[in-house]
Amino acid sequence: MSHVVFFLVPGVHLLDLAGPAQVFSTAADFGHPYTLGYVAERPQILTAQGLPLVTGLDWPELGPEDLIVVPGWRALTLAEGPAIDEASLRVLAGHHARGGTVASVCAGADALGRAGLLDGRRCTTHHDVQDELARRHPRAVVVRDVLYTQDDRVVTSAGIASGIDLALHLIATRHGPAVAAQVARDMVVYARRNGHEPQASAMLRHRSHLDDTVHRAQDLLDARFDGPVPLPELAAAVGVSERTLTRLFARATGGLTPLRYQQSLRLERAEHLISRATGPSPHGASVPPDLALMARPCHRT
Repeated sequence: MSHVVFFLVPGVHLLDLAGPAQVFSTAADFGHPYTLGYVAERPQILTAQGLPLVTGLDWPELGPEDLIVVPGWRALTLAEGPAIDEASLRVLAGHHARGGTVASVCAGADALGRAGLLDGRRCTTHHDVQDELARRHPRAVVVRDVLYTQDDRVVTSAGIASGIDLALHLIATRHGPAVAAQVARDMVVYARRNGHEPQASAMLRHRSHLDDTVHRAQDLLDARFDGPVPLPELAAAVGVSERTLTRLFARATGGLTPLRYQQSLRLERAEHLISRATGPSPHGASVPPDLALMARPCHRT
């Protein structure tokens, strides 16, 4: 069982909180063992949108597999943000020191900075306060205009709705892209790949359609992207002929065949594994032979 604990401050933005919470809650609905908790320094806080929230005061016992998320808050500048007790900042730093993951949405990155977690690490925040974050935490490496960053179990995201992208990324990292796609589809949002990548993932590029037959075929390919999926088997699974599936797939995805879609998933997964092992590499870097095998064809169309 993994705990996801949201640390809330006065003026917290509802979507900064609700977006990631919905992702992990939906993952739990699909059988992945997450429990959500909410901690603050007072028993009730008022959100930026005027909704009062009742929270706990005591932190649960957390282990390396658990996650703390700090949603952002409303303030004209980071310097005008809410005060955070040193005891809370020590909890954030201590959880990371024990092997846990700490994440932030929007202005929440400033709380991680106050806890010393941004020093020497890549991070991001809402575009309105990126420059201020860099000034307030000069040892941080602020990456501008990306959805999210991940550096040594410190994960930061840009403004508001990007918290959903961050949470989907964490789901994909822990459970694979098929689970992230399942959660995203249930939430009627798009899945994305690594936040430092400037272009959208195959799921984002080729899921913006309303053809349920093709979505079901993509679900199967997402789940089995690293193994053979013969076209006859794929067509039978979604209840259409091979020719019909190929035609519908091409129409919905801008000309892709199921094979090409699967190959793009395999290439992105290989790039993700390389990124985790060696850090982000320049665009166009070569793929080691063992990971390049993931991109080899698995079926004929």
